[in-house]
Amino acid sequence: MMKDRKAKAKLIVLLGIIWIVITLPLPWIVNNPDVSMAQFNTIIAIIGVLSIPFIVLGVVWTLKPELTT
Repeated sequence: MMKDRKAKAKLIVLLGIIWIVITLPLPWIVNNPDVSMAQFNTIIAIIGVLSIPFIVLGVVWTLKPELTT
């Protein structure tokens, strides 16, 4: 039982990290000299807030897969 919980926890963390990395448009922001640091921080904050529901959905569906049907 404990091994199963650890595996689920690792999977949830992995899915969260993958989602955040995929949603970050860093190459377009970092390589653009027209983007100021304030704009960069605002964009990162918006992406972080928008990512929360999707990460929660991934966690819920990982823990309770019967909710997907």
